[in-house]
Amino acid sequence: MSDLSAYGDTFAADFLPGEADLPEFIHDLPELNYPDRMNAAVELLERHITAGRGDRVAIRTLHETWTYQELSDVSNQIAHVLVENMGLVSGNRVLLRSANNPMLVACWFAVLKAGGIAVSTMPLLRARDLAPVIEKAEIAFAFCDERLIDELETAQKSTPVLGKIMQFNGSGLPGVGAELETLLAAKSASFTPVDTAAKDVALIAFTSGTTGNPKGTMHFHQDILSMCHCVGQRLLGLSADDVVIGSPPLAFTFGLGALVAFPFHVGATSILLEGGGPDIYLSAIDKFRATWSFTAPTAYRAMLDKLGGYDLSSLKNCVSAGEHLPLPTFHAWEAATGIRMIDGIGATEMIHIFISATGEDIRPGATGKPIPGYQACILDEAGAPLPAGEIGRLAVKGPTGCKYLGDKRQQNYVCKGWNVTGDAYRMDEDGYFWFQARGDDMIVSSGYNIGGPEVEEALLDHPAVKECAVVGAPDAARGQIVKAFVVLSAGQSGDAALIKELQDFVKQTIAPYKYPRAIEFVDSLPKTETGKIQRFVLRQREPEV
Repeated sequence: MSDLSAYGDTFAADFLPGEADLPEFIHDLPELNYPDRMNAAVELLERHITAGRGDRVAIRTLHETWTYQELSDVSNQIAHVLVENMGLVSGNRVLLRSANNPMLVACWFAVLKAGGIAVSTMPLLRARDLAPVIEKAEIAFAFCDERLIDELETAQKSTPVLGKIMQFNGSGLPGVGAELETLLAAKSASFTPVDTAAKDVALIAFTSGTTGNPKGTMHFHQDILSMCHCVGQRLLGLSADDVVIGSPPLAFTFGLGALVAFPFHVGATSILLEGGGPDIYLSAIDKFRATWSFTAPTAYRAMLDKLGGYDLSSLKNCVSAGEHLPLPTFHAWEAATGIRMIDGIGATEMIHIFISATGEDIRPGATGKPIPGYQACILDEAGAPLPAGEIGRLAVKGPTGCKYLGDKRQQNYVCKGWNVTGDAYRMDEDGYFWFQARGDDMIVSSGYNIGGPEVEEALLDHPAVKECAVVGAPDAARGQIVKAFVVLSAGQSGDAALIKELQDFVKQTIAPYKYPRAIEFVDSLPKTETGKIQRFVLRQREPEV
């Protein structure tokens, strides 16, 4: 950690990996040579105010419009609340819990301005999901949409480190303001952002991993700008005239980049949707004349049968990420819209996309090539580069890289300076990278990463379950679904009623999207001689779709 840090709380610096465990960082583009001092909130928001662009529209929702000036003012007021009412010290972590809406964005900017570290969490997470995040990052403060307060308050009971939760009205609808809005009325709309170092940690994004034990990935202020320069500017070429729409939660770094960092970096407009299905998404593209779309392949597939009812002529480009883009989806979308979808692979550890292709460089079926600023190769199990055509582990390096929060798994992700993603790929003679398979037990369903052991743990809390194993089963609509193989306790009967009971039980225990959509009752589970469950045997039983 740089001794230029402005932080009074050194927690994040103290738990950064040691130099020997860090990947090699590359800054070979001129725009990546950042100054020692940098605050990402200034670069993404305040820079536009200083330049006289405060009246530009920053955010639209189905019933709200916020200008850059309004967003700056409210984030400044929230920063005052953080420091003056909540007692934030620079370097403290602040949990953010909300669906995608302007107040969440304002809170995110406020945390960075005040010198805090933002820890955004998905709105669907339950108390059981939130508690390990709070404990691991030692989070003392939280901003929470009042509609989502129950689970966070439940988590707080088991995590005394979380002291103050400040509720806000995220709906944007008229009504009685929550505690935060009440305090804002008395706060100044001016705030001097903390003079952070470029290598001060700005955010911690959690990824569940296959064990269900969450990994906190730390990213510097300069990392946020790196994804803007490499992805938003060099790869995609967004401009101030663009209108960006997307479905990923801002707690995903895919969503943070697509819906906040990239458009704000160039002074564009972001369309935020709190949720909804294909019709709401397509209607918003039509209504707001969106020019860029960011979502997962499953969402594009779901929209295909509904395109005829909407005017999508404003769309210039569509980006697919979060899971592998199937070739039939690529072709179907191009046939229906005339747009060749931009595929991309990224990772929370890398903050955003690092392999992709656009325009004439798109090769259907291939993910693409390393984007400007990044390098990639295929490694064998010993960490040696493989020649073209050989299948191995995808490895990447660039201006961003894995920095786990106090986690021994850092040594698994970083190998000889490379970030090893856990995906099996091959590279062809032309340097294009082709996805082969997941290299671990992670289940990717509709763009969500779900750790099978976490679902198993939830199922095992039910008295009817003696043993269980959870795997990803192929599914035409979602890519994969969570499937559970369950050995019942004595005296239990495996019927449709019990399947629903177990599914509902899991939904109430962990995030609902993680529940097993398929449950098969079995007499026993395949195991090794030492008693380890052989999940690969169960996966092999599932037919391809």
